[in-house]
Amino acid sequence: MSQVSTLIDVDKPLFDLSTFAGRFQYFAWMTDPRTVILSSDRLLEAKTMIEKYRKGDQSPQVKPEEVHYNMKLYSSAFHPDSGELQNFCGRMSFQASLVPGGMLITGGMLAFYRTVPAVVLWQFINQSFNAVVNYTNRNANSPTSVTQLGVAYVSATTSALIAAIGCKNYWSKKASPLFQRFVPFTAVAAANFVNIPFMRQNEILNGIEVKNEDGEIVGQSRLAAIKGIGEVVISRIAMAAPGMLVLPLIMERLEKLPAYRRIKWINAPFQTLMVGCFLCFMVPTACALFPQQCSLDTSTMRTFEPELYQEIEKKTRGNVPKRVYFNKGL
Repeated sequence: MSQVSTLIDVDKPLFDLSTFAGRFQYFAWMTDPRTVILSSDRLLEAKTMIEKYRKGDQSPQVKPEEVHYNMKLYSSAFHPDSGELQNFCGRMSFQASLVPGGMLITGGMLAFYRTVPAVVLWQFINQSFNAVVNYTNRNANSPTSVTQLGVAYVSATTSALIAAIGCKNYWSKKASPLFQRFVPFTAVAAANFVNIPFMRQNEILNGIEVKNEDGEIVGQSRLAAIKGIGEVVISRIAMAAPGMLVLPLIMERLEKLPAYRRIKWINAPFQTLMVGCFLCFMVPTACALFPQQCSLDTSTMRTFEPELYQEIEKKTRGNVPKRVYFNKGL
């Protein structure tokens, strides 16, 4: 048992992150909703163990299963760049949880879309929540000012409201009642294209750290930031899509049934619960679409960022790596 314990590398993934299946397993493991209810003290205990194991201080009394569980807690609650304890509302495990996370907000948007005040209220709540999630899951090596956070929040909320109210007013005159149910998804998709880039604008303006295969920093790339943020936007829309596109079709049929009409009060709770079921599966699926440790071909950088490429050439004395790596965030 001692020999097994001392061989555990806490920085080595338990799954093959080079494949979609491996990444899905990892994110399903890491976004376990049960980790949300654990206290900060318990999470800090996990961090302490991980730090000890990194230094080689491995206890023979600790079973590998316990070490792996602490690895899970550390991955779910601490930022991969800074090592800081994340705001619990911004963790992906909170997004996937059957608590007032993504489930309650998305359920509210789908259930209360018929009036403009309801649309405004739920889009405001959603973008406030998204701002926390986007800030929590940014690349922490690129600091963001309070002003930038404010601009990102206002811009995303405004874009969501314009998309939602505009589509609602237009589709209420031109489209069928079924099509009007997709107003919340249109607003969410439009806001993601604004919220995430604005929240992480510092990365686009100044670039993010890129490393070689040995983990050595070789430069700051704006192109890497654009690629990473673009993949995050796609993942976030994919995360919301099944619940916000399939559930309206289900509800359109259910609401025509006489039995369902007699219990109208169940509408919002039912949609919220269904959204929770979708998110439990879609959060790890969407996160797994692209590797978190993203890569970029240096030949592309030579074309679009010649100055950075020259800088890398100097740092590596002409031995420029074929690819550089960076954390794209979630």
